Amino acid sequence: MPADLDEKTTRYGEMLEAALAEAEVCVPEGTPLYAMAEECEEMAVSYLEDGRHFRANDDPVNALASYSYGYGWLDCGVRLGLFTIPEDTHLFTME
Repeated sequence: MPADLDEKTTRYGEMLEAALAEAEVCVPEGTPLYAMAEECEEMAVSYLEDGRHFRANDDPVNALASYSYGYGWLDCGVRLGLFTIPEDTHLFTME
């Protein structure tokens, strides 16, 4: 089980980092939607950093939880149309 947890934690951390690199804010600056996009991005980055902290302190369970929460924030922003993503990406749940 620990090997599975380690692999999954690594994979989720890499996926969140890649997703942050792909998602670009697409709503007009200065609007409430822009503020929402900034918050989604800020939360995703914060959880990525938290996950790295937990990972460095040999706490893969909290690292995985952090990566998952960060990914959820970013995916929500994509679903709301706050970010554009490449059409050929497999990192988000858009159809």
